[in-house]
Amino acid sequence: MDGFVQLFSDYNIPAAFLVNIELTLWSALFSTVLGVILVMMRISPITSLHKVAGIYVEFFKNMPLTIIMVFMVLGAYAQLKLSFSDTFATNFFWLAVTGLSLYTAAFVCESLRSGINTVPLGQAEAARALGLNFWQAATQIILPQAVRGSVAPLGNTFIALLKNSTVAAAASVATETSSLMSEMIEYHADLIVPIFLIFAFGYVILIIPIGMLTTYLSNRLAVRR
Repeated sequence: MDGFVQLFSDYNIPAAFLVNIELTLWSALFSTVLGVILVMMRISPITSLHKVAGIYVEFFKNMPLTIIMVFMVLGAYAQLKLSFSDTFATNFFWLAVTGLSLYTAAFVCESLRSGINTVPLGQAEAARALGLNFWQAATQIILPQAVRGSVAPLGNTFIALLKNSTVAAAASVATETSSLMSEMIEYHADLIVPIFLIFAFGYVILIIPIGMLTTYLSNRLAVRR
């Protein structure tokens, strides 16, 4: 118990978890927007859009997140001069958000596409019979139903995003949990078990409510046929 007290007194552990939560929330927002755009492209009747979205999804699905994060710092920032702020901490935070968003958007797209596959084909045919164009049919009829069928996979995607936010250390975000954990182990190697338990239980506490909410919404919004 003394080890836990010492660690919490020496380090601002809640602030580190807050950074990961902020990374997750911003990345979830941007990846959802991009994922919706990608899934619209994938179901589009325009072949070129369909192929571009397919290439994007396959590329990022099979690309290790650590490599993306390293590229954001060494490639996008150092070589391409991509910068969001003059403050290093703020700049690297948004570089990490960008990397997480680009990566997660591919999985959001696939989650939504799995939901679209649950929508009966007759729904699209009925929309065309009513004179709706592709955009109207997709946004007013298909996507709203697809979201109801995508709650569970989307929930799993965002749980994975929360855990993936620890890779932000590769993008030089020095105040998040994995960076703090490394620092704590370096200076308190004798307290490695309490350190592990703190971060393990911290993520369990964050992830369980997301899983419970996902299960509730999935059951609540499930389409009864």
